[in-house]
Amino acid sequence: MTCDRDQIANLVYTYAERLDAGDLEGTAQLFARATVRADGFAEVRRGTTEVLDLYRSTVRLYGGQPCTKHVTTNLIVEVDESALTAFARSYYTVLQATAELPLQIIIAGHYHDRFARDESGWYFTDRLMFVDLMGDLRFHLKWDPFAA
Repeated sequence: MTCDRDQIANLVYTYAERLDAGDLEGTAQLFARATVRADGFAEVRRGTTEVLDLYRSTVRLYGGQPCTKHVTTNLIVEVDESALTAFARSYYTVLQATAELPLQIIIAGHYHDRFARDESGWYFTDRLMFVDLMGDLRFHLKWDPFAA
């Protein structure tokens, strides 16, 4: 059971690592068999292609990287061994610094993640993202979340 929790935690942390590295393809691959949703938005992205399109259309890159650090904390994992599924909750805090933006926290929120396990291991089946606090996202996103 601890091994299951560790494998699930690794998926959650790998998301942050890949996104901060600018590896949008690798980030999207984590959701090959999953949906990605954001609280308050009707749109649902399914699978690698749609998730990759989401990140390519929204995340600003500087020399191939977003100049961010996604810090994931307070991870709680609940495993249903009989169903081979799991649910995880975690917090995220995103820091960013660019040539024009001094180091600062730009957004914070939490994730609700669902997972399943098969013979190849654990994988995401759903990620629901919540925004709790927003700062200056002009240098992170290609769109303005405050625009009417």
